[in-house]
Amino acid sequence: MNTKDVSSTIEKIYKDAGDFLPLNGTDYVEFYVGNAKQSAHFYKTAFGFQSLAYKGLETGCRDYASYVLAQDKIRIVLTTPLNSKSPINDHLRKHGDGVKVIALWVDDATKSYSETIARGAKSFMEPIKEEDENGYVIRSGIYTYGETIHLFVERKNYNGTFLPGYKTWQTDYNPAPTGLKYIDHMVGNVGWNEMNTWVDYYKKVMGFINLLSFDDKDISTEYSALMSKVMSNGNGRIKFPINEPAKGKKKSQIEEYIDFYEGQGVQHLALATDNIIETVTALKSRGVEFLTVPHIYYEELLKRIGEIDENIAELANLGILVDRDDEGYMLQIFTKPVEDRPTLFYEIIQRKGATSFGKGNFKALFESIEAEQAKRGTL
Repeated sequence: MNTKDVSSTIEKIYKDAGDFLPLNGTDYVEFYVGNAKQSAHFYKTAFGFQSLAYKGLETGCRDYASYVLAQDKIRIVLTTPLNSKSPINDHLRKHGDGVKVIALWVDDATKSYSETIARGAKSFMEPIKEEDENGYVIRSGIYTYGETIHLFVERKNYNGTFLPGYKTWQTDYNPAPTGLKYIDHMVGNVGWNEMNTWVDYYKKVMGFINLLSFDDKDISTEYSALMSKVMSNGNGRIKFPINEPAKGKKKSQIEEYIDFYEGQGVQHLALATDNIIETVTALKSRGVEFLTVPHIYYEELLKRIGEIDENIAELANLGILVDRDDEGYMLQIFTKPVEDRPTLFYEIIQRKGATSFGKGNFKALFESIEAEQAKRGTL
């Protein structure tokens, strides 16, 4: 079944059954970090995010500080504890900096909570109403893999900058954006034989569909392998690939992640752009480091994927990968881990019709990752 047939099947299933958990999109992603002020500077300088909102001592919050950054439709929140007693420290001590919350924009946070709890979700936060002079927001939340949280955010009755309790954050330093538009997908790493458990969770609890599956024959090299299934909600705005390790001669990138993150969690965010050449050029000029692939990859590229709009020499110079499916083609590139623990990284992606995830690039990409693992002594 090609990707167009899969999309049509998903639409029919949801039309026939009714989508009990309609999701409008990603509201924000919250990271727990050791120093939110410095992390905010990094994301502004390196990735081109802009100052949006702030919560901390100056707003009356005594326990933590949060900086909200935005670029087009992407919002990230960087949160750090303000004292040793904060439970945020437990997360940081175990995992290092990483994604804690994937917040989903919904029309009814109370209904979203009750529907998922009734289907077996573990409660993180019952629906609460938060308000200020700009209106009110209702949020609720459930646990997912590891210590990752999904918050449901209902903001139809709110016109403030971000959320009640935050103030507008204005700064003199706002580097130009780099062309990042929205979150295309977010990938979770889970443990041995855990992938199907979480696939079933997203099916049962959240009504997602298994859009695509990749086994160790699709994603393997001479040394390591993994398996992955892509979960999608009804309108396709939320996509969560779930990865687990597979047997190989040496340690896979998933095992390395789980070892250093000390558990399951979000491996990477794929950020979409309309012009990947311009975006990657800008990111590289600001110090973002990317994985590279051997030049022979580009010698065979046109033969494998056919004619494309972009100049192959430019793509080779930047290390951008290309793959094609029945709907068109896509371009992608992956950063190196953005922290000292080899855990979280980013994918930059541009879709030109393609709805797939770069299966044709897996071997080249994973050999590149293995080269980095070898440098770290963790392969």
